[in-house]
Amino acid sequence: MVKSIIFWLNCARVYSLPITVLNWLVIFLYSIKSGGNALLGVIALFGIGLVHMATNLLDDYFDYKDEKYMRSSQNCKCAYLKSGEATVKDLKNAIIIFLSVAALIGCFLFFKSGVYVALLALIGLLIAITYQKFSINGLGEIAIIIAYGPLLYEGVYYVMTGKFSWVVCLLSLSCAFITNTILYVHMLMDFDGDFAAEKKTLCTTLKTKNNALKALGGFYFIGFILLLTFAFVIKDFWLLLTLLILPEIFDLYNSMKKFNQDKQSMPKIYPWHYPLDNWKTIENTKDAPFYFRFFYSRNIVTLFMLLVCISILIG
Repeated sequence: MVKSIIFWLNCARVYSLPITVLNWLVIFLYSIKSGGNALLGVIALFGIGLVHMATNLLDDYFDYKDEKYMRSSQNCKCAYLKSGEATVKDLKNAIIIFLSVAALIGCFLFFKSGVYVALLALIGLLIAITYQKFSINGLGEIAIIIAYGPLLYEGVYYVMTGKFSWVVCLLSLSCAFITNTILYVHMLMDFDGDFAAEKKTLCTTLKTKNNALKALGGFYFIGFILLLTFAFVIKDFWLLLTLLILPEIFDLYNSMKKFNQDKQSMPKIYPWHYPLDNWKTIENTKDAPFYFRFFYSRNIVTLFMLLVCISILIG
């Protein structure tokens, strides 16, 4: 049982969960300073995490059924299905379990916090189930921004305080645009596979890798503009600490530019690039250039979220 749980947590890309936790932590800390109920906020985190992982598994389920896409995708895509470690039926059962437990948590919060929990949970479930439809129509980024932005932030804030806030919405959109860069970097590196499979993403809609790369810069720009606006509205200028990560963003941008030209381009690794998960195993494989940029984009978002949390605490 334990081995099975660990296996499916890995398949659901549990390594991406810290970003969800950090987004939750931002609004959790803000809600605490607004007099929110900490216990209800922690319970909400478990439901959010389960829905996140269920969405990852759903994405694998639909991608694996697309043979044309799988032939041109990254080697690591759906590796556990390709190797036979799990069947499609196993995958469907895992998705049902993840969503069922999340639904039970939602029911508990419904009775403890109020009727709007049901509406928020329903929207979250619909996004999880239909995310693939959003993605194949070039709207995946919109789904992520909604889920990681107003839905998560206003949801946690409502569960903890019993109310909504337009200021929270502003904060949520800033963090959502920055968080979305992880997904977008992944999609940009999948450009060739998506294009060959005629899969419509924002990247392929922009026609060229160069245009898609410029959009990555746009996500960072919008995220910072929104955060600076939030900082001036609540008069918490400690949030300017987030500007410290700009050099790393430019570094990643240049690295992505090289990847667009050569998928096997591997930059020199410096201390600020770490942590890089399981790197000793990955670094000598042909997937190393892909994983390096994916982990680096995640690390940048992680640092951004931590700086926001610190700013809220001391602001």
